Amino acid sequence: MKKLLVALLSLTLLVSGCGKTGTENVVKDFTSKVNDSKSYTLKGNMEIYADEETFTYSLEINFLKDYFYKVKMVNQTNNHEQIILRNTDAVYVITPSLNKSFKFQSEWPENSSQAYILSSITTDMNNDAETKVEEVDGNFVIKSKVNYPNNPELSYQKITVDKDNKIKKTEIYDEKDALKMKVTFTSVEYNTNLKEDDFKLEQYIKEDTNTKDTENNQTNNQNKNEECTDEETCKEQQECTGDDCETDNAPCEGNACDEETGAIENILYPLYVPSNTYLSSSDRVETDIGDRIILTFGGEKNFVLVEEKAVMAEEFEIIPVYGDPLIVNDIIGALGANSLTWTKDNISYYLAGNDLTTAELLAIGESVGYNNQTVSAEK
Repeated sequence: MKKLLVALLSLTLLVSGCGKTGTENVVKDFTSKVNDSKSYTLKGNMEIYADEETFTYSLEINFLKDYFYKVKMVNQTNNHEQIILRNTDAVYVITPSLNKSFKFQSEWPENSSQAYILSSITTDMNNDAETKVEEVDGNFVIKSKVNYPNNPELSYQKITVDKDNKIKKTEIYDEKDALKMKVTFTSVEYNTNLKEDDFKLEQYIKEDTNTKDTENNQTNNQNKNEECTDEETCKEQQECTGDDCETDNAPCEGNACDEETGAIENILYPLYVPSNTYLSSSDRVETDIGDRIILTFGGEKNFVLVEEKAVMAEEFEIIPVYGDPLIVNDIIGALGANSLTWTKDNISYYLAGNDLTTAELLAIGESVGYNNQTVSAEK
């Protein structure tokens, strides 16, 4: 009997030990595969779930060790294309339809979790001491915590990888176990024939231009915009200054503004405002390219929202931003210290307020135009 008990105990320890080793090896092997790859190309689709809305993109991600990233995102609803590009110079968010790019001196993608960047995914796995692995339908599902400083409601991820260490799916959940983001990978290629030239900004410049002068002009404007916190300041700072001011009257499409005059037909108000904050004024200013709407909110959390027609630049514009790229619903915007800038449906938005937290900036920005909301907030 004693021999039988010893044998059963040994078998139990052997099975338990194998299970633990197998779990550890899945994360270790996948991490090694990613770290050992000099380059990779991923293709797939991303879905972002926001209440009753679902935003869907097609994705192509290219990586070249150690600094080079290129993420092409195309909105599957309106075919709007944006590119996040990182090279040795900076991080750029390029919008080809506007012939413009934001420029960041940013640690992206290392400073936040990213559902489509392999190094970010493996970092989260290895940083979580409670990472769990289970085998499901011949694949491995790895669960670990995530780190989204600008969106703290996002809590954990589930990563599905196959037995060849190729990622199949990423799912991001909030604290209430609601699925908020899903990336499904349709193609995974390690050690692809990428080179540094594939990550140059010049390939997206439509015309030969003196981008340095444009960048300097935009730097001056951005420095002013960072401190735009009230109605009168915004009126002055948002006015175009200098000889290189954009006066292109290219038609804007859709219902957002008049095709010929640039008049904004519907003012879009944020559906969300912080408690004890209310709309105090709404002003319409005529500019060379159309209307500029200035919405001023007062109360406990003062902020200003500026809306105006977006135009395609004749010369490629580089707009420096002191912050990070951030997805605002279905658009990649620019998050500054106290500001958020994005362009959607041919309207450019600038949101600023020293009293707002980053989470509040994002919540307000994401609520603008939600389900075509045009009803103003009330006191």
